[in-house]
Amino acid sequence: MRVKDKVVIITGAGSGIGRETSILFAKHGAKVVVTDIDEKSGKETVDEIAKVLEQDPDCTGEAFFAKLDISDREQTKQVAQDVLNRYGKIDVLINNAGIIQDALVTKMTEDQWDKVIDIDLKGPFNCIQAVADNMIEHGIGEIINVSSIVGIYGNIGQANYSAAKAGLIGLTKTLAKELGKKGIRVNAVAPGFIHTPMTAKVPDKILELMKEKTPLKRIGHPDDVGYALLYLASDEANFINGAIIPVDGGLLI
Repeated sequence: MRVKDKVVIITGAGSGIGRETSILFAKHGAKVVVTDIDEKSGKETVDEIAKVLEQDPDCTGEAFFAKLDISDREQTKQVAQDVLNRYGKIDVLINNAGIIQDALVTKMTEDQWDKVIDIDLKGPFNCIQAVADNMIEHGIGEIINVSSIVGIYGNIGQANYSAAKAGLIGLTKTLAKELGKKGIRVNAVAPGFIHTPMTAKVPDKILELMKEKTPLKRIGHPDDVGYALLYLASDEANFINGAIIPVDGGLLI
């Protein structure tokens, strides 16, 4: 099992990429800390994991839920401390939580800008600071940020989201240099169009257009991203640091 006995915190794990990734990591033996601001959806993810694990008695994975607003620094510190109290270590942090508040830049409100930056950029920063000291103490750890192809190429109507995801790429590269010498790897994935509650709001004609533009001729599934995250979190990727891996079916090659 590729992440057997690793303690993994996953943010935004109540749905979409976060939920599928949580299930996948638990199937591969991880002790998964499912976090989300939505308590109902987060607990549903834990229930899903329990059902999956019941079908495989040899799997040693497990999961529990912790409610978390990643824009709240004190909450991130408390959740990290709760995990340490329970397991004594934190091996992997996956910064997946994110929101969108789309508008053209001339119409975007300050509140729309602030909310997206607070969740999509400041939130991962808060979580990284909450776990970094423990990882440094143990001399090992993996931090994986979920950015977006929008953070690389931009997108009309998403100035706030593009800025946050581009900032996350810059944060990834900087921390790969700062923390790499401490034994901690920091990488990111950049998903394209993936079937999630977020893309469910995109008009069908836009999704069809993106599907046609994608060489693989399909929209991605959450576990397409999940498997990339699983690889980066595993010991198989122990010489990969500072990488930004597109998971977009070749949309923007």
